[in-house]
Amino acid sequence: MSEEKINNILARVQSFPTMPGAGAKMLLLLKEPDTAVAEIEEILRYDPGLTANVLKLANSAYFGIPSKIGSLKQAVILLGLKNLTQLVVASCVSAIMDKSVPGYNLSPGDLWRHSVAVSIAAEALVKDHKRVDVEDVFTAGLLHDVGKLVLGYFVNEELEAIQSIAAKGVPFVVAENMILGTDHAEIGAHILAHWNLPADIINAVRWHHDPDSPDACTTQMDVVYLANVLCQASDTSGQAAGHAVELSPTVIDRLRIRLDQFENISEKVAYWVDELSNVLAFN
Repeated sequence: MSEEKINNILARVQSFPTMPGAGAKMLLLLKEPDTAVAEIEEILRYDPGLTANVLKLANSAYFGIPSKIGSLKQAVILLGLKNLTQLVVASCVSAIMDKSVPGYNLSPGDLWRHSVAVSIAAEALVKDHKRVDVEDVFTAGLLHDVGKLVLGYFVNEELEAIQSIAAKGVPFVVAENMILGTDHAEIGAHILAHWNLPADIINAVRWHHDPDSPDACTTQMDVVYLANVLCQASDTSGQAAGHAVELSPTVIDRLRIRLDQFENISEKVAYWVDELSNVLAFN
């Protein structure tokens, strides 16, 4: 792979739409345990459309709150800062990700639906498995494939060569790396670094296909990896699996998750993916 091609890919990363300021600021607030409601309101007060979108999702069936949430203050009290931050980030990136992706044969909405499915599956894995203690898997799951939006153009240019390697049983992500010198997970990490997102989210995205890398090995990354595999294998996201998926035994061992839990989680994802992918598609 020529240095010029790599530079062209990284130039696309630099020109990629930035994370709207509200989303980036809200993620930083997650690191502050004593964040006040007034700080959140200050971030969102100049974007009434974003506030309306967040309240729309907060009132969706997914959260099952019986009383109607009519203000950000209520949302923080009833949902908590973490859930509210996730909703803001989802609202901010929905328009960016709800697009067709050349090279990966993804029609408009396919990538978004898969991303929502993985975020739901990641949340379900954490909730169903009390021994797994990790902060924000929803955002990492939602953004795990964002690199495809940049790399898809270059994959499309080299698709025949990549498919030729993949046809021999090599995972597609490995084939794209062999031909392009990088892959969508690495490019996704570059995008999130460009957005100044927290390091734990960046790392979960970077290693979501390679959980056994010595540079990986965080619980958040393991959960996102497993959620992605689960959605690929079950096709709950509407994105065809296209190949058999082999689980990393080290991830199963680290998380101490039983494979018989997968069916229950798949059912939850299938139930909620339509609801959330539609409600989250604000723009």
